[in-house]
Amino acid sequence: MTGQTAVEKKPQDVLPASAQGLRGHPWFTLITVAVGAMMVALDGTIVAIANPAIQKDLGASLADVQWITNGYMLALAVSLITAGKLGDRFGHRQTFLIGVVGFAAASGAIGLSGSAALVIAFRVLQGLFGALLMPAALGLLRATFPAEKLNMAIGIWGMVIGASTAGGPILGGVLVEKVSWQSVFFINVPVGVLALVLGLVILRDHRAENAPRSFDVLGILLLSGAMFCMIWALIKGSEYGWGSGRTLAFIGAAVAGFVLFALWETKVREPLIPLGLFRSIPLSAGTVLMVLMAFAFMGGLFFVTFYLQNVHGMSAVDSGLHLLPLTGMMIVASPVAGALITKLGPRVPLVGGMVCTAVAMFGMSQLTVGTGTVTMSVWFALLGLGLAPVMVGATEVIVGNAPLELSGVAGGLQQAGMQVGGSLGTAVLGAVMASSVSSRLPDNWAEAELPPLSPEQSSAASKVVEVGIAPVRPGTPPQVADRIAGVAHDTFVSGMSTAFMVAGIVAVLAALVAMLTKRGVNAEAGAGVGHI
Repeated sequence: MTGQTAVEKKPQDVLPASAQGLRGHPWFTLITVAVGAMMVALDGTIVAIANPAIQKDLGASLADVQWITNGYMLALAVSLITAGKLGDRFGHRQTFLIGVVGFAAASGAIGLSGSAALVIAFRVLQGLFGALLMPAALGLLRATFPAEKLNMAIGIWGMVIGASTAGGPILGGVLVEKVSWQSVFFINVPVGVLALVLGLVILRDHRAENAPRSFDVLGILLLSGAMFCMIWALIKGSEYGWGSGRTLAFIGAAVAGFVLFALWETKVREPLIPLGLFRSIPLSAGTVLMVLMAFAFMGGLFFVTFYLQNVHGMSAVDSGLHLLPLTGMMIVASPVAGALITKLGPRVPLVGGMVCTAVAMFGMSQLTVGTGTVTMSVWFALLGLGLAPVMVGATEVIVGNAPLELSGVAGGLQQAGMQVGGSLGTAVLGAVMASSVSSRLPDNWAEAELPPLSPEQSSAASKVVEVGIAPVRPGTPPQVADRIAGVAHDTFVSGMSTAFMVAGIVAVLAALVAMLTKRGVNAEAGAGVGHI
């Protein structure tokens, strides 16, 4: 046993899994936390498919529909690190189970809601409970698995997260088309019940002897406020204008909040995030890598769905099926990546993964209006192959390089990195798309000899072209409508190509950052807890 000094010396902790039964068994623990985490990952993408149906059924405004997504994302991103600290303090089993129950209950409440305001309110609750659940899942894996098996466990966990994220549009499309938009949320209820039953039977609470005993309340307020201002600026920047006073005010408030937080953390007795954690270059590199990976992945995936549905005219289900090469490759490659990282260490697989991701992004920048399924599938599969080792390896580098008593905070950092990176990628690449469309649409429109547009009409046309929709007015002659559609789709694809080039450059930077990573130096702290 190598980890006994880091955890409480309970007699049941040192028994082999076969003698313990189900309670605390590592692989059953993995299954349990994967079921719970699957709900949160699915909701990150599945709800986007349901938004049009929600808008129509509830008479919601465009702003209401945006807040159905933004409210969830804000609550999740702001709360993750604090939620991880709660797990370190009170035990990850307890916070995981509370998160599962709360997330499932909020999901059921959304399905029963009769107004957009209620849907938004319960989506915020979903985000808060999801924040409890996700870091706790990683904390449980970190405490349960020995060092030599941790990468494989995180690989399978990452496979579930990746498959759920990419598979959300498929499942959401089927449920909305065949059942109702409410079913997108109701499906979380039986999944939550299953995760709760498994958790009560299987999960064992692991707490480090030197786990935190108090709360850094001011630190929580400063970090939460800074995170809120940063995410809010990213969400609303395109609406306010990136150079507007409101956007700059929120960015400035975020920077000030982070600076004050860092200063406070050096003075408080039990800080929310001990800044010494970042003296670990691998941990810091892993966090940056997670942000850059999510920037490229989530930002790029945002445009792929518009490309498939609005340019190629696919249904939600068909577009989801076209993403199966991405989903399938992540499912296959994640456990393989875990095994490779265990054998070789994380550096080579992480660098290779980001190189593959960069190549895929550059390849996707060459997509055209008429690109066929086979070509798209090649690039989607390569993207899945590249993302798998990064999802696994960066997670292990962050969690494995943190002390056991801070595994929840480390799990919160990992998840917060993904949320910040995804928000940043969507905002920056969205701005790239908007700039490209606004500069190219007038010339393309004139070259097609279409009736000239007033400045107001041109601005309105640019807004819809940014998501691949042709600005065709009712009653437009078919020939003219076809020319407008051709101009709109060509302009959108040009902007998408530029966005993918930027994502590819970010992926190259991430490959350089990955060279600073190494195996978790504290992973052996979990080696004495259970046998595989």
